[in-house]
Amino acid sequence: MEPNSPTQVTTPTQWGTKAWHLLSQVRTQSPLIQCITNFVSMDLMANTLLSAGASPAMLHSVEEIHDFTPHADALCINIGTLSPAWLPAMKAAAAVCSDKGKPWVLDPVAVSASGFRMKACLELLELRPTVIRGNGSEIIALSFASSDKPTKGADSIHESTDAVEAAKLLAQKSGAIVAVSGATDIVTDGNQVVGAHNGVALMQKITATGCSVTALVAAFVAVDKSHALDAAVSALAVFGVAGELGMKMAKGPGSLRMHLIDALHGLDEATLLSHVNITSLS
Repeated sequence: MEPNSPTQVTTPTQWGTKAWHLLSQVRTQSPLIQCITNFVSMDLMANTLLSAGASPAMLHSVEEIHDFTPHADALCINIGTLSPAWLPAMKAAAAVCSDKGKPWVLDPVAVSASGFRMKACLELLELRPTVIRGNGSEIIALSFASSDKPTKGADSIHESTDAVEAAKLLAQKSGAIVAVSGATDIVTDGNQVVGAHNGVALMQKITATGCSVTALVAAFVAVDKSHALDAAVSALAVFGVAGELGMKMAKGPGSLRMHLIDALHGLDEATLLSHVNITSLS
């Protein structure tokens, strides 16, 4: 069995070592991450990727997909401000990644808020995302819809732990790793379930933190696409640790936003290893 197999990375120390290795690889390789995302999140997503060492490309024109996407190391698709004009680019870019074996990550923002969003996400699921990252409500709604079960309407408030079974079902149905953000971030491949317990509640008061951690997941998967579960868990934990460190200097959500980015940029091995809190939940 490979030494970095998910089933062997079980203790906090091993998870911390894995997370540091992946962050170091992102810093060394500077993977090019194409983001087709919403207007609200572009700035923080780009700065999160830059601070982690990746190279962001906020490119969403369908006319550029054929030329650009084959050169990206990973793709992040976020439907936060979805429009009919952008959907063809999302589908075209995802198709390129699927065809060329490149990883891509889907963030199904407010997926059950409209039939248009749900239909778009179900069509994107057919293009085999590597990772799906959302909150509990989004994952529950998408899981039920993809399994031909009745949905529960517009997004409601669910804890990540409420969505464990839905996440496992969605992973089994889609073939993707499914990550559910919350007080404890849940990541599953449909069988194994892992919890990342880092982060601070005030991060929820900063718009686009969820979008940004999805982009970070894409960067981590870009440098280790063969172990997407490890990569997703590690990215969530690293972002959470950066939030904890930023909170030590913050006076509110505005200053936390700034200090989070600074902490991610300056994160060192000893600090990460002493803060990472990842456990197996299965």
